[in-house]
Amino acid sequence: MHAQQPTILGLRRSFGYGDRLGLACPGHIEADAKFDFAAIFAQQSIRELTRTQRTPEEVMEAAQNALHDAGYDRPWGADADHLKTHDDVIVTSRAGYTFFTIDPSEFVVNEADEMGEAALDEAVRAQETDGLYAGDTVASLYLDKRFEIPDHADIIFDRESLYRAAAKYGRAIAHCETMAGWIAEENRDRPYEIEVSVDETDSPTAPQEHLFFALELRRRGVVVVSLAPRFIGDFEKGIDYRGDLDALERSLTQHVAIAEAYGPYKLSLHSGSDKLSIYPIFGRVCGNLLHVKTAGTSYLEALRVICRRDLLLFKEIACFSAGRFATDIASYHISTTEDDIARLGHAGFSDYETTYFGEDVGRQMLHVTFGSVLTMGKSHGGQPFKEAVLEVLHKYPDDYREVLNIHFTRHLQMLSAG
Repeated sequence: MHAQQPTILGLRRSFGYGDRLGLACPGHIEADAKFDFAAIFAQQSIRELTRTQRTPEEVMEAAQNALHDAGYDRPWGADADHLKTHDDVIVTSRAGYTFFTIDPSEFVVNEADEMGEAALDEAVRAQETDGLYAGDTVASLYLDKRFEIPDHADIIFDRESLYRAAAKYGRAIAHCETMAGWIAEENRDRPYEIEVSVDETDSPTAPQEHLFFALELRRRGVVVVSLAPRFIGDFEKGIDYRGDLDALERSLTQHVAIAEAYGPYKLSLHSGSDKLSIYPIFGRVCGNLLHVKTAGTSYLEALRVICRRDLLLFKEIACFSAGRFATDIASYHISTTEDDIARLGHAGFSDYETTYFGEDVGRQMLHVTFGSVLTMGKSHGGQPFKEAVLEVLHKYPDDYREVLNIHFTRHLQMLSAG
């Protein structure tokens, strides 16, 4: 018998717990119980499903079973993360997900940041010819018009800022409308909510770009519960924020004002794992208009248990990860290099836990290679790493629950401190 079904969470501050192995939810529940965050316990991106060889149904079932066993009786959500295609919508809708994160990154034109005037004009004219603005022009909709941002300077689109935003995001927004239509079609008889993610761009989302995105979504009738812009600074996987905290707060304050005025919707912090230094800022500035998404950090905590309970297995995983790093880093933006990994392998350390979980290089190496470890890696005895890891976690479930409880309690405490 399963716990209650997932539901929509609305404009409550919320926190997403990714679980790549299907065993993390008990630890997530223990941390969650101490705080007033709406929780998303079933969360997996299509990319992660591919890399872990799991199905949306398996992710959902793992969460439901854990919630049932814990007697969990609060509303919770299920995030079908980073959806790009109609098929993505179909498989996650039919598995019962309630929170759909649209990823239009393949339609974002990052080159617009550097385009000259002629190229921008050509790109926008092509969009208009293709009917992206329903017979209007971008200029007639937005050029030289004043948009009030409470407690901030009004935003007025001049030709360059408008055309640059349209060239960069116009087709991405149109794809969001198409995806939203598919989501509505697949969820006619039950409530759902939509997030849009534009965090995986080459440059931070400027306030004018955020506003253009929000205005265009609203014009197209796409209602979102949250939007994930690309914030200033570096949000690398597995480690804390790198950047100017004061500048981040100033920028975030303006983004929140736009979200309040032209939504309202929450601001979603992706790659939220381990960004403890910025959590008080996000908690204070966003208030309830906040969603945080984590995933890989729960996998790292699983490996921490392996390190403590089966060091030989952990050494084999670390060695394999070092060999896979150069290939697996291709889909990530991180600062750790192959030279860093080479130096890590030659370090004469005795404290494996500190080296791999307390320092950036070790954490990032383990983080980006999770897919290879779980689908390709084998121990010297021939046992698949995934099978071996699950055996240890099943043998020591209290260890995994405890490290997750401690880890996420720190996360939620820092968000609440704001």
